[in-house]
Amino acid sequence: MNAVFITTFEIDEKYGTNYHQKFRNYIKMAEENDWTIDGCMTDPKGDRNKRPSELRDPDLYLRIVERRDDGVVIRGAKAHQTGAINSHEHLIMPTLTMRKEDADYTICCAVPADDPNVIYIYGRQASDLRRLDSSEFGDIDCGNAEFGGQEALVIFEDVFVPDDRIFMNGETDFCGRLVETFAAYHRQSYGGCKVGVGDVLVGAAATIADFNGTANASHIKDKITEMVHLNETLYSCGIACSSCGKETPSGNYLVDILLANVCKQNVTRFPYEISRLLHDIAGGIFVTMPSAADLANPETAKLVEKYLSGVEGVATKDRMKMMRLIENLVLGRAAVGYLTESMHGAGSPQAQKIMIHRLADLESKKKLAMKLARIDN
Repeated sequence: MNAVFITTFEIDEKYGTNYHQKFRNYIKMAEENDWTIDGCMTDPKGDRNKRPSELRDPDLYLRIVERRDDGVVIRGAKAHQTGAINSHEHLIMPTLTMRKEDADYTICCAVPADDPNVIYIYGRQASDLRRLDSSEFGDIDCGNAEFGGQEALVIFEDVFVPDDRIFMNGETDFCGRLVETFAAYHRQSYGGCKVGVGDVLVGAAATIADFNGTANASHIKDKITEMVHLNETLYSCGIACSSCGKETPSGNYLVDILLANVCKQNVTRFPYEISRLLHDIAGGIFVTMPSAADLANPETAKLVEKYLSGVEGVATKDRMKMMRLIENLVLGRAAVGYLTESMHGAGSPQAQKIMIHRLADLESKKKLAMKLARIDN
C-alpha cells in the first residue's frame, strides 16, 4: 500500500491523472472495513527469456483483455500468494518493469477476494499431512492447525474492475518505480517477520537442549549464542533501513532502499545457518521419530514413551512435540515459509545484488580512496 501510495502520487504529477485520490479513498474503505489485503505482484511468467507481449500464451502475465468506459477486464494469475484464502481483497501490481509494447500488462488495481471469477488453487507443502495424523491420534502436531499458513495460485478469469479501483493503467514508465518501491518495503519487512520465526527456532533449540540434558554443554551454549547473533543481526538490518527512511513528496515514508536490500540479502543466508545449528542441537531423532499413531496405539505407546524419553521430569510426549515443531520449522510446512521464502520471497538473491550494486555509489567511495592515497582525480 505504501508503494502504490507513492507511485500513484508521482503518476498524477506527471500525467494529471486522479489515481492517488482514488487510492486514498480505497485506503479509507480498507480502514473502515478492517480488510486484510493480499498484495499480488508475482506472475507465473512462463519463458523468462521473453517479454510479456512476446509469449505464446499472453495470460502468463496478468493483463488487460478489455477496456471499457467504466473500467477494465483482466485475465491472468498471481503465484505464491500467502494468505490469499483468508484475505478480503487483492491489490494487484505489475511484476516487472514494462515497455510501451507491454502497456496491457501495466495494471494496478483492487479486486474483492470473493469475486466469482477469481479461482484459488491451494498450494501443497512438505509434511502438511501431519495435520491429519494430529486430528485422529492426538496433539503432537497441534500447532499446525492453529498457526499454519497457506499459499495459493490465484487465477483471474476475465474479472471486471471498475474505474474507481484502478490505480495504474498503461503508464509503463512507472512500473519500475512501483516494483522497486514495493520490493524495498517487502525486503525491509523480512528484518521482522523472519526474525520472529528465528526467535522460535532459538527457543526450540534451547528447549530441546533442556529436554535432552545438553543445555549446560559449552558447545551447545556456543551454538545457541551464534543463532541469537545471526537472528539479531537480521533484526538490526530491519531497524536500520526503517530508521534511515525519509519522507516522500506524497507524504508517507520510504525505507532506505540500499539498506533494505542488504537486509534481505542477509535473510537469504542467515536463516539457513540458524537452521543448520538447530539440526545439530536437536539430534537426528527429529527426522526419524515415530508418528502420533504410535503413541495412540496401546501396543507401542509404552515402548515409545520408554525409549524416546529425555531428562527426568519431562514427558516423552512433550519431547516428541518439540521435536515435531523443529521438524516443521526446518524441514516441513513452516520451513516453506521460513527457508524457501527467505531465499525467494521479495525477490531472489540476485535481485538484491543488482539493487545493492546499483545503489552502492561506488564513485564516491573511489574518491575517498583516491583522496587518502593522494591520487589526483
